Amino acid sequence: MDPRTLRRRFLQGLLMGVRIVWPILSGLLAFIVALGLIIGVREGWSVQESVYFSFVTGLTVGYGDLAPKSFLSRVLAIVIGMCGVIVSALVAAVAVEALRGLLDKRGE
Repeated sequence: MDPRTLRRRFLQGLLMGVRIVWPILSGLLAFIVALGLIIGVREGWSVQESVYFSFVTGLTVGYGDLAPKSFLSRVLAIVIGMCGVIVSALVAAVAVEALRGLLDKRGE
């Protein structure tokens, strides 16, 4: 099987998996943004800074250019980080399942 066909089948499997977990994935992403906005209001950040902070924290990159000061904001940032780990795990699980399906079809 040529690489182009493999890529196409992998992407089809990936999109199928994302469709299945989309309600959970979108809920988690909305929750991450909402928590980021709450932190932004408490810390006096703009909406753009709040959303940026929530995704940088959720992806566990943590550049450090924005850091919450209050205790509650720090606790919420920890919750964002845990939700981000779950999002990453969901995406990785969907990709692994797409690869497994691809290898199963290839073995037939």
